[in-house]
Amino acid sequence: MNTLSNRINAIEESATLAMAAKAREFKLKGIDVISLSLGEPDFKTPQHICEAAKKAIDDGKYFTYPPVGGYQDLREALAAKYNKENNVPYKAENIVVSNGAKQSIANTMLALINKGDEVVVFSPYWVSYDALVRLAEGVPVIIKGGIENDFKVTASQLEAAITLKTKAVIFSSPCNPTGSVFSRKELQAIAEVVLKHENLLIIADEIYEHINFTGEQVSIASFPGMFDRTITVNGFAKGYAMTGWRVGYIAAPKWIADGCNKVQGQITSANCSIAQRAAYAAITGDITPTNKMVEEYRKRRDVVYELLKDIPGVKANYPEGAFYFFPDVSSYYGKSDGQKTIKNGDDLCLYLLEVAHVSLVTGDAFGDGNCVRLSYAASEQELKEAMKRIKEALAKLK
Repeated sequence: MNTLSNRINAIEESATLAMAAKAREFKLKGIDVISLSLGEPDFKTPQHICEAAKKAIDDGKYFTYPPVGGYQDLREALAAKYNKENNVPYKAENIVVSNGAKQSIANTMLALINKGDEVVVFSPYWVSYDALVRLAEGVPVIIKGGIENDFKVTASQLEAAITLKTKAVIFSSPCNPTGSVFSRKELQAIAEVVLKHENLLIIADEIYEHINFTGEQVSIASFPGMFDRTITVNGFAKGYAMTGWRVGYIAAPKWIADGCNKVQGQITSANCSIAQRAAYAAITGDITPTNKMVEEYRKRRDVVYELLKDIPGVKANYPEGAFYFFPDVSSYYGKSDGQKTIKNGDDLCLYLLEVAHVSLVTGDAFGDGNCVRLSYAASEQELKEAMKRIKEALAKLK
């Protein structure tokens, strides 16, 4: 009998990648699909970053294996960035550079979680949090922030979820999929709960830190006592439009960084040498291209928000970061166009792909089946057309 391992059977295919694949199938048939399913910037990587990669190739010095945890100068630059911008006193020894922030999270789970350990996951959550906890044979404990609270979990909810088996807590801010941003006051309250519980750790995903419309990005590691309790996850994919370069990193207490380095050394070894030179140029270079991208995202957010408000039965919060909306579409569940009845978010996303030719991702994958995720990392013209198609398709459901 051909049987996969229990750990693989315990996890699902990434829903975002699955929907993107389905959208590609439609496009191959010649159908004009507007894809709003992947969390991928539609901008090109800034030119100075690309030039740094070209120079690294031409220099001929970067064709040997890099150190597993990343080049020393890149790790020093990342630590300096956190000292200067986030008020967290990281050193190079606290940094591990990986093949994307997803590997950074996987490394962390494998380095810290034993079978049966509980990890509190703030919901709605990025699709892989839950799966990576289970891959490490941990137990995800999901606590939900509702749309009435901007999808944000409270400190009191966290306190109520902690047991003797709780090893860690994971969340993102700005959040994928909701775009919500935890305020300084909210993070302070969460930190106070964590500090009450000896050995409890926080995994803080800050991959969207640059795409933040509030004017302040707060790192929970910056609060008193939290340096030793926090694994900060970050990367270059979103803020620098470098998804394909695959550069992520953690910043963490040295004993955790060393553990992640050990995991990575056995699975992939180092991140690509040329990608690291590009990342170094990004972190030390001109931030203007990033700021321009962020302003464009802000404009798109406002356009989409107004268009979503104009669709009957759709409820949406006003996201303060990232490039997503996570609208509640449950008012359409149970309705039909005469041929197909919409039972849940999966049905609705498939319906919108087939009828409106717009791809979204079901909220079930992010921990809230009442919602769907919509990425506005697309041109304003595409977004307006997509919202028009969605509105027309939903109007057929009675």
